[in-house]
Amino acid sequence: MEASRDLTEGLDETQVQLLAEECIVIDSNDKPIGSASKKSCHLWENISKGMLHRAFSVFIFNTEGKLLLQQRSNKKITYPGHWTNTCCSHPLNLPTELPEEDVIGVKTAARRKLQHELGIEPKEVALDKLMFLTRIHYKAVNVPDPRWGEHEIDYILFMQKDVDLDVNPNEVETCQYVNQKELQHILEQAERGDVLVTPWFKLIVERFLPKWWNNLSDLSSVKDTSTIHRM
Repeated sequence: MEASRDLTEGLDETQVQLLAEECIVIDSNDKPIGSASKKSCHLWENISKGMLHRAFSVFIFNTEGKLLLQQRSNKKITYPGHWTNTCCSHPLNLPTELPEEDVIGVKTAARRKLQHELGIEPKEVALDKLMFLTRIHYKAVNVPDPRWGEHEIDYILFMQKDVDLDVNPNEVETCQYVNQKELQHILEQAERGDVLVTPWFKLIVERFLPKWWNNLSDLSSVKDTSTIHRM
């Protein structure tokens, strides 16, 4: 690999340590075929050869129907400072996060990361209240450093609940709740280059989110758990 050991020079020490986590490597049909470090999974030279891993994106809405957004920490290695959905990360190659029945492994990982990034206690995130809607398969080059990137099959998880936050500044710059009009304003700012938005969040918003958001009280009517949307 082209001087891959040098890619972490000057980066945040805590974020570099997290690169050792073992992600679940999958084929294009979301079948596990092995594992690899978070670092290996996010190196563009590996992505360009087809390496694909499993991920999730959580969307939490409060009881007023507003969506909780986060701005990723400027210390993050991929997409620093970008606005995105509530929480985005990866299930790990662990006995608790590998099980696929009822998406229990992905949901367990989501609960872990909600606590790590936003301080949301696990007792606030009942696994049966995390609604699995669908999966998207996408690939994107990192901004600003194109030596990194994302190539994921991303599980979309929704939950509507008022939660207490204790934000981890190493992971998150800030958070805010938005309604649909306010989210549209953020996307318009992104089009002008005034703010940054993660590529997966932009794809989800443009293709799916309005329909899901408008059916928060009946998400089972709009979920599509058998499909992997190729984007």
